[in-house]
Amino acid sequence: MAWALKLPLTDEVIESGLVQDFDASLSGIGQELGAGAYSMSDVLALPIFKQEESNLPPDADDKILPFQYVLCAATSPAVKLHDETLTYLNQGQSYEIIMLDNRKIGKLPEISGKMVKSIIRVVFHDRRLQYTEHQQLEGWRWNRPGDRILDLDIPMSVGIVDPRANPTQLNTVEYLWEPSKRTSVFIQVHCISTEFTMRKHGGEKGVPFRIQIDTFKENEGGEYTEHLHSASCQVKVFKPKGADRKQKTDREKMEKRAPQEKEKYQPSYETTILTECSPWPEVTYVNNSPSPAFNSTPNSFPVAEGNGSPNHQPEPVVHVADNLLPAATPQDAQQWLLRNRFSPFCRLFTNFSGADLLKLTREDVIQICGPADGIRLFNALKGRVVSPRLTMYVCQESQQAGEQQPKHENGDAASNTFFIYHAIYLEELTAVELTEKIAQLFNISPRQINQIFKQGPTGIHVLVSDEMIQNFQDEVCFVLDTMKDDSNDGYHVILK
Repeated sequence: MAWALKLPLTDEVIESGLVQDFDASLSGIGQELGAGAYSMSDVLALPIFKQEESNLPPDADDKILPFQYVLCAATSPAVKLHDETLTYLNQGQSYEIIMLDNRKIGKLPEISGKMVKSIIRVVFHDRRLQYTEHQQLEGWRWNRPGDRILDLDIPMSVGIVDPRANPTQLNTVEYLWEPSKRTSVFIQVHCISTEFTMRKHGGEKGVPFRIQIDTFKENEGGEYTEHLHSASCQVKVFKPKGADRKQKTDREKMEKRAPQEKEKYQPSYETTILTECSPWPEVTYVNNSPSPAFNSTPNSFPVAEGNGSPNHQPEPVVHVADNLLPAATPQDAQQWLLRNRFSPFCRLFTNFSGADLLKLTREDVIQICGPADGIRLFNALKGRVVSPRLTMYVCQESQQAGEQQPKHENGDAASNTFFIYHAIYLEELTAVELTEKIAQLFNISPRQINQIFKQGPTGIHVLVSDEMIQNFQDEVCFVLDTMKDDSNDGYHVILK
């Protein structure tokens, strides 16, 4: 015993008995632990641990779990107790991540009713690969030109605003969302775990990845740089349907194990809870300054504001005239790539000037960018434009009458008489499209045009339909006349 007390004989006997009982209790505990009959949840439920939990700082709970992220994919049953969960994903398949607001009432009031920014990235789980992440991703980029490691499935996602994908960060996407509203984001992972194994002779185990989400709030300068919460989970990515087969194999292996062995493994859960972690150290990802790379990427989806009138739509001529010139500097060439939706290849052509890009042959571009994007880039470099399905030339009757020149004595018009016509290009060959084009020409809303008629034989007015437009000859000429509709403030347009 630890105390050196002189006790009477009767006390010594009592003390000896207590020591024996205490040793027996310890022996019993050891036997139970050895048999594997204890449960960690029971241990954590002891009063000593509850008291320890209550002694945490009052704001620790708010700091750790203001949000919760749930990946809608089942965890593997072949993971031992107290190990981190492992989730199998299929390459290119869309998986939902539910963004939940975990704040208590009155906590973090500064983000109530406001947007926060979340950045999702796919990173390596192994520390060895983390040190060489840049080299690993560059090697993957060269093997898969034009592809991304991580993408957002925008049509499936709910509640996200201003989704962006940095063309220089293939494994990163970001978006804004409001915690008080329902938010679900769907992601697609396009790389597989075996692409980063050291030896590739077949049958190698793929390296695990981590899906990490970092969330930031807006600072006084309007930039989302103040960190709120980070969480991640461990995943492995297989070729299509490979994750389902792996999950089935693990489940069958666990069913064959003895009951005592099964107790050493976690059950398979239908969803994966991302656990709290440190924020990702790449501060460059958090930059919120306007970037043409973000605003011009195919994964950027700005929402147009206003009444949607054709007056506010850009003319196709703007894109046609945006040809790359041989004198363009490398910086100008980068801006041209961004404007024409070739942002994934900006890094590949970092040091290319306009002349360098224009010297590339069709085969060169296809080899670098792949068949689909390669052909598109080659056509853009050569300034090739797709011809419209139908071209119409129209002139307003008021312009024609106002510019009519006096006749000569023989009754013929002056030789220098000319009328100003405007070209209308149609792609869909529908009456709705023609209405929008004419409204844009008259600088009015399409709703103000009630009907479009074509003047037929003996001056009759024939209603213009989709079928009639489809039978127009290319480069047909019309004089436009308008009639006020007595029933409302609209107009009727007559093609003469």
